Amino acid sequence: MNTFETTLVVTKEHIDDLNHVNNVHYVQWVQDIAKAHWQSKASAEIQNQYGWFLLSHFIEYKSAAFLNDIINLKTYVAKAEGVKYTRIVEMYNASTNKLLAKSETIWCFVNTKTERPTRIPKEIVDLFD
Repeated sequence: MNTFETTLVVTKEHIDDLNHVNNVHYVQWVQDIAKAHWQSKASAEIQNQYGWFLLSHFIEYKSAAFLNDIINLKTYVAKAEGVKYTRIVEMYNASTNKLLAKSETIWCFVNTKTERPTRIPKEIVDLFD
């Protein structure tokens, strides 16, 4: 399994009126790390030819994050099948290693010219194995 990791720091813009990270930001972070993982593995040529549409998103919130917390994000592709990838994203508090949220998303592989679903070629599957 090919894992991609990054970190971020919680800023004032992430905080809601309950003084913790608003759930909308976790969803944005899921999208951001998925995109970063794709861009780190796929060549510019592949990225110009193919892309991803989000089909479904499930996120489970375990613990709150607060201003100035450092968040470790980890993602990997759990399954590739036909035109779909199942991607997992886990978010941890860097100080405590406590799981904050876990997401499972299903992405559809598409040809960027036709915007039609396209079977994931072996060369793409191999990038994430």
